Amino acid sequence: MAGKMTVFRVGVVGLGDISDVYINSLKQYPKLVSLEACAARSLKKAKAKAEQHGFKKAYASPSELIADPEVDIVLNLTPPASHFSINMAALEAGKHVHTEKPLAATYEEGAQLVRKAQELGLRIGCAPDTFMGGRFQACRQFIDDGVIGDLVGATAFCAYHGVESFHPAPDFFYKKGAGPLLDIGPYYMTALLSLMGPVTSVAAMARMTHAQRTILSEPYKGGKIDVEVDTHVTGNLEFACGAIGTVITSFDVWDSELPRMEFYGTKGTLCIPDIDPLDGPNVFGGPLWLNTAEHYRWYDFPRDASISAWEEVDLKHPFTSTSHAENSRGIGLIDLALAIRDGREERASGRMALHSLEVMEKMLASARDRRFFDMETTFDQPLAQSTDYPASEM
Repeated sequence: MAGKMTVFRVGVVGLGDISDVYINSLKQYPKLVSLEACAARSLKKAKAKAEQHGFKKAYASPSELIADPEVDIVLNLTPPASHFSINMAALEAGKHVHTEKPLAATYEEGAQLVRKAQELGLRIGCAPDTFMGGRFQACRQFIDDGVIGDLVGATAFCAYHGVESFHPAPDFFYKKGAGPLLDIGPYYMTALLSLMGPVTSVAAMARMTHAQRTILSEPYKGGKIDVEVDTHVTGNLEFACGAIGTVITSFDVWDSELPRMEFYGTKGTLCIPDIDPLDGPNVFGGPLWLNTAEHYRWYDFPRDASISAWEEVDLKHPFTSTSHAENSRGIGLIDLALAIRDGREERASGRMALHSLEVMEKMLASARDRRFFDMETTFDQPLAQSTDYPASEM
């Protein structure tokens, strides 16, 4: 049941390209959040953004915004290297936080943030929130309703040939703290965790295929990148529910026909069949296919290509955009505000983000040390959403 409406004042730190997407999303909920302040390294940029979107104040540094007593929630959209320091400063100033992924650059830093939030009675939420989109909420309903039976396993594939062919500044993706697992992997890992619950142990293997990469995009075309991270990582995850997951993330694959994700149950399969390797859990909507035991034709080989046993599912939950430029990023912060008001845990929680970070770090450790690793953290699976969320909670 919806509680008494409270308006939370939001301060946005970091005004890069993704900030407009977040801010435009937040502006759809004026009865729950208001745009109080924004901050960038340039006061001129902050003032321009404030004028564009209607923020009341503009600051030239995160510290000034964090010190503002009229900011209730800090939305941190700065680069990952700044996440720990800004998130910690905001918590210590008594602010709730919602941050872009990752929670912090390392698991230990992330654990400090979660502990600090708990000590101070504050909330810290973390992107990605794309698992709250219509496609993954449809998956959640099929799993919860037993349509595909008990979970047996899942696969998550993100395989393409890196970012140096299209990203204007690709160096970061090949440095410590990034790579395919830690950069794009959080979308896939969060989707797995939101649908299947916590992981208990991991095992993985990894390699660095090229010690140096050549930039193919402007403005640094022809430049060289010294690679510091593994660029092809494959691993197995054991979930507390008993299912087993297989994850492949790679910057070393020229092309692939693998689906982005599949979920296997005792009665059927859910498939996320995107062609674009940057889609999948990186967007809120897109196609979802279902196949169940009643339709499976194991004996019908070779299969007639004109006949498909897959059923494309109609998405009934909200947030179904497939656009990277216009989407619902920020709905995690809206949910955090509702969670504070109603006294429940936020769906895109810091605890789930910390568990995701631990899983990925221990996958890399497993590849390095050639052994299994057990998880130390856990979390509560996010609440499923109704087909009229968030109106149903307003």
